[in-house]
Amino acid sequence: MEQRFLSLADVTEILQITMSQARALVRTGELRGIQIGGKGVWRVENSELEAYIERMYARTAERLHTGEPDQ
Repeated sequence: MEQRFLSLADVTEILQITMSQARALVRTGELRGIQIGGKGVWRVENSELEAYIERMYARTAERLHTGEPDQ
């Protein structure tokens, strides 16, 4: 059975980003996550990560289509 939730460490590995970048994504709501337990450990549902990736593909395609410069 596939895990439903990922840790931020899992997210960093999948997206190849830093932990601070992953924390920023969930804190801003750009990547939906939940905090669990007394220490507020972040978890991201697999489906939310996939939705985020799809949004980034769409955003990139739009930027390329309109000729916006790389960010």
